[in-house]
Amino acid sequence: MKFRSIPGIHPRPSLWRRLDMAARVSFPATTTALLLLVMSAPIGLPAQAELQKAAAVCCVFFWSLFRPGSMPPLAVFLLGLLADLLFYAPPGVTVLTWLLVHGLALRWRRSLVRLGFVLVWFAFITAAVGAAGLEWLMTSLLSFHLLPPHAAMFEAVLSVGLYPLVAVVLTRAHQGIAEPDLA
Repeated sequence: MKFRSIPGIHPRPSLWRRLDMAARVSFPATTTALLLLVMSAPIGLPAQAELQKAAAVCCVFFWSLFRPGSMPPLAVFLLGLLADLLFYAPPGVTVLTWLLVHGLALRWRRSLVRLGFVLVWFAFITAAVGAAGLEWLMTSLLSFHLLPPHAAMFEAVLSVGLYPLVAVVLTRAHQGIAEPDLA
């Protein structure tokens, strides 16, 4: 059964409607970039660098899983590049790691979207621990000596612990983006 569009005149979307649609599409990447910039300011939080990376990887995973059209690989690449510049990390380490997290979220998307929060969190745990380990390994290889793994382990634990809080906030934002009348 084919659905056909209703014949007739369809008005062009107004400027405000087009701006609204553009804002909804760019919201995930823009807010993640703003989070990176705000968290890079000298606020004085303990473990601020690890907190910044943990919150950003939570955002990349969440938006890649629940709004993949608004978090394309190019946006993840640019966010990773921004993070590498802000963290003074070797160029490409965060980019590659976040692209892999993005890819895993897309790969698992079909099955995870239908499951409950706990199983999504377990999938995130796998991705976050793998990302922290990969970042540690690549940074060690690029610095030509084995770095202590404490920072990577702390970042992984922080990411895992932070994800439920970030997921609650981002779920509320996601609902507002999807259905503005309910926001």
